[in-house]
Amino acid sequence: MIGDTVDLSRVNWRCVHRLHRVLTEWMRGEKPPVVIAIAGESGSGKTTLAVALEKTFREFGMGVRVLQQDDYYRLPPKTNDRRRREDISWVGPGEVNLQLLDDHLAAIRKGATRIEKPLVIYDEDRIVREVLPLNGVQIILVEGTYVSLLQQVHWRVFINRDYRDTRADRLQRGRDARDAFMEQVLAIEHRILRQHQRWADILITRDFRVRVRRRQHSTREQA
Repeated sequence: MIGDTVDLSRVNWRCVHRLHRVLTEWMRGEKPPVVIAIAGESGSGKTTLAVALEKTFREFGMGVRVLQQDDYYRLPPKTNDRRRREDISWVGPGEVNLQLLDDHLAAIRKGATRIEKPLVIYDEDRIVREVLPLNGVQIILVEGTYVSLLQQVHWRVFINRDYRDTRADRLQRGRDARDAFMEQVLAIEHRILRQHQRWADILITRDFRVRVRRRQHSTREQA
């Protein structure tokens, strides 16, 4: 998403390096590209973790791309906010075209050398298209609130920090409105995501410890 910035100065590198070691071990014997989903609540650090992990994999000579769920919202961000305020039931996975994202991941896993994907321009409240080259890509990191629901992934990482834990981070980012309505949205997302934790292969705790729950990928149970 154009308009999103990532500050790596606050990254917990101990967590990133531990996660990198676990995933590198798991990838041995897997046919690339592998897809790793990073999910969690707003402000939990999904994008930062994905970018830091991308940087680490690249330092070890791996070809990596990050896909953001934010680019797959059905409506651009400011328009989506208005839709939520008109109808609070709009909040949830239905806001996102997860099927399109899954289709793109399926194409990548089958060997696509490029995909044409949506791209959000945040400040202009627009969604355009971009062609993403994939030559030499061995790892896809897909991050977003609801990416645990995707089928075309090898492993699921979940950051277990809720909207109360992340309030200071969200306010610093300046993206979320400081009003009671946004707190209502975050509470709805929290209730939804509590159910998603059970699909995590790796859980990142509130104090950024890496807890391995399963050592091999499996198909997500249907919700």
